[in-house]
Amino acid sequence: MSKNANIMLVHGAWADGSCWSKVILLLQAKGFTVTSAQIPLTSLEDDITVTRRLLSEQPEPTVLVGHSYGGAVITGAATTTPNVKALVYITAFGLDEGESLESLAKQGPPSPGSTAIAPDAHGFLWINRDKFHDSFAGGATAEEAAVMAAVQKPLSFAAFGGKEGTPAWKALPSWYLVCTEDEMIPPPAQEFLSKRMNATVRSVASSHCPFMSHPQEVADIIALAADSLNK
Repeated sequence: MSKNANIMLVHGAWADGSCWSKVILLLQAKGFTVTSAQIPLTSLEDDITVTRRLLSEQPEPTVLVGHSYGGAVITGAATTTPNVKALVYITAFGLDEGESLESLAKQGPPSPGSTAIAPDAHGFLWINRDKFHDSFAGGATAEEAAVMAAVQKPLSFAAFGGKEGTPAWKALPSWYLVCTEDEMIPPPAQEFLSKRMNATVRSVASSHCPFMSHPQEVADIIALAADSLNK
């Protein structure tokens, strides 16, 4: 794959496209064309639709990257977008056919960070600002975590029930970055997901937000996926 190949980054819950800022600069320095999606987090269907629309504007070969809930989004979005040639999951959900975030969550004990999540009166979930740094963005500076908490995008309850069809990872080569200090998606769950999709795995001693504390490792696994397509 040319170093000018496209890379599209898809954020997860309680974040937005700017969360990738450090990674974007590192990838651009390597010569990649990078786009960071802004998904609404209103439902899995809505988020997949937005991602597919952005992909349709980029006909070149693309590596599609998802963080956390964004992994479920790329798993669905890449099934009808032939320009996507590889998937990268950054401590992310890769749902199987007929599976939802809700059903997957019931397969194991609640994550330690889940106690920081609370609903509002409008059908959305938020992370408590006082708990945001420790539960979600450990490894980020206090200032970075404070900004992330202030601009967080809530996740709709509806997103938990959205189900996948045939997952894209069954047809596309996949990479997975396991974060061994993640409080939101337990490392054993990450290992289960990565093994199930037969992904190429790398690991880093990071919280749930490695793009803040370990951007080089995140950029490296994305570049690894892109470079492999030349072989």
